[in-house]
Amino acid sequence: MDLTLKSLMVPLPEDIQKLKGYGAFDLAIKIIDSRLQEDIPSILRARLELEKVILQRIPGEYRYSEMDALQKMEAMFHDVTPADLTAVRESDAADWYYVDGELRFKNDFLENITKTRAAWDQRVRPGMKKEDREGNFSLLDGEIAKMKRDGGSAYRMTVEMSLKIRPDVWQPNKTLRVHLPLPVEYAQVRNVEIMDIAPKPAHIGAPRHPQRTVYFEGIYDAEEVFSVRFSFENHTAYVNPDPAAVSALQPTFYTEESPPHIVFTPLIRDVVREIVGTEQNPLIKARKIYDYVTQKIIYSFMRPYITLTNIPEYCITSRKGDCGVLALTFITLCRAAGIPARWQSGMYANPLSIGNHDWAEFYVEPYGWIFADPSFGGSAHRAKNTERHDFYATNIDPFRIPYASAFQHPMHPPLKHLRNDPYDNQNGEAEYEDRPLFGDERITKSTMIAIEPFEYAEA
Repeated sequence: MDLTLKSLMVPLPEDIQKLKGYGAFDLAIKIIDSRLQEDIPSILRARLELEKVILQRIPGEYRYSEMDALQKMEAMFHDVTPADLTAVRESDAADWYYVDGELRFKNDFLENITKTRAAWDQRVRPGMKKEDREGNFSLLDGEIAKMKRDGGSAYRMTVEMSLKIRPDVWQPNKTLRVHLPLPVEYAQVRNVEIMDIAPKPAHIGAPRHPQRTVYFEGIYDAEEVFSVRFSFENHTAYVNPDPAAVSALQPTFYTEESPPHIVFTPLIRDVVREIVGTEQNPLIKARKIYDYVTQKIIYSFMRPYITLTNIPEYCITSRKGDCGVLALTFITLCRAAGIPARWQSGMYANPLSIGNHDWAEFYVEPYGWIFADPSFGGSAHRAKNTERHDFYATNIDPFRIPYASAFQHPMHPPLKHLRNDPYDNQNGEAEYEDRPLFGDERITKSTMIAIEPFEYAEA
C-alpha cells in the first residue's frame, strides 16, 4: 500500500493537532516544514507531508462566517433568527470548522440542511431552487415495481464526461496528465462502446480495470477540453434472497482489512458485536448492519475524504456521512463480521439527473454478490418508505454508471502526485509535473446524452 495513505494511521504531533483544531493552518504548515528538516521516521515524514495537503484543502471548504451564514439562511428560509443558526450548528446539521480562530460554516451547509432536515425543507421561501426529490422518488418506486415484476431492468446509456483546466492555474509548455473515468465492464455493465475521445489519448484502460480511465499526457493549449463519450448497457437483476437458503459454508475473500480506512479498530469490533449479537447467518447479519447504517446514521454532505483520517470511525462517532462514507462504513462492518464486502461507485444517472454516487456489494452463498445502497436506504427510512428501504438492503436500481470496482485502487498509468480523490474517480484527475490539480482547479462536467429502456437479460 502507498506509504502516503498508510500514514493516515499515524497520529499527528500534539502541537500540530492543537493548531489544526484552532484553525491556525499557516502556522501548522510552518511547523511541519520545520519538522520535515529533522531526522524523523519515514512514516511520520509521510504523515506530515500529507497533513500539509490536508491543511491547505480544509479552509476552502469553510468560507462562511457566522454573519454570512445567518444572511444566507435568512435569504433561503422563512423567519430565521440567530438561535436557528446556533441550533443547526449544535445538531451538526450545519458543518463548521475554525479557520484562524474564527467559526466558519461549510460552503454547502444550506443544501445540507434542506436535504437532511425535513422541517427546514418546509421553510424554504417560494421561488428558491429545490431538488425534485418527490419526482425522483416516484421514478424509483416505479422502477422497483418493474424490477420485481420482470426480475430485473436494463437501460442503454450514453454519457459524455469532460475536464478543462481553470485558466488562472494553467501552466504553458508544461506536461499535463489527465485521467477521465470509463465504466468498468463487469457485474451489471455490458457492451461498453467508446464513441469519441478528444484529444488523442495516450492510453485507454482495460475493460475490467478496477479504476478504469482514458488517459491523456502531453503539452496542450490553454483552451484544451479533454472529453470522452461512451455508451453501455446496464442489466440489473432483482434479488430476494432467503435466509433459510443460505449455505453453511461461506467464502472468506474480501473480508480482510485495507488500511487506512477499512481497519478493524476496537470501535469497529465493538460496534459489530453490538449490531450482530449472536447471529450467525451472514444474510441476516448484513441486514442488521444495513439497518444500523441506514437508521442510526444521517446523510450529510462531506468535505474531501482525504481530510478524514478514518472514514468509518468518523461516520460512527459523528453519526453522519454521505453516500461514500455510508457505503464504506457498511463494507467495513460487514468485513469485520466475516461477510465479504466490496466497493462500487461512479454515477447515479436517471432521466432527471446525473451525479456522483457510491454504494456497496456483499457476498452470500448461494446468491453470490448482492448489492446494497445505504444512502438510498437511509433516504427511504427517513421518508418512512418501508418497501424502498427493504429494496436497497439487497438491490440497487439500474440507473448506475460504475466507474470503480475497488476502493483506493491505483490508476494506470499512475500519477506522480496525490490525486484530488485518492480513493475514487468520478470527475477525473489532472496534474502537472510539479504539482497536482485539486478541487475547482479542474472544471468538470458529466452530461447524460441519452438513456433508453433496453431489453433486460439475465447474466
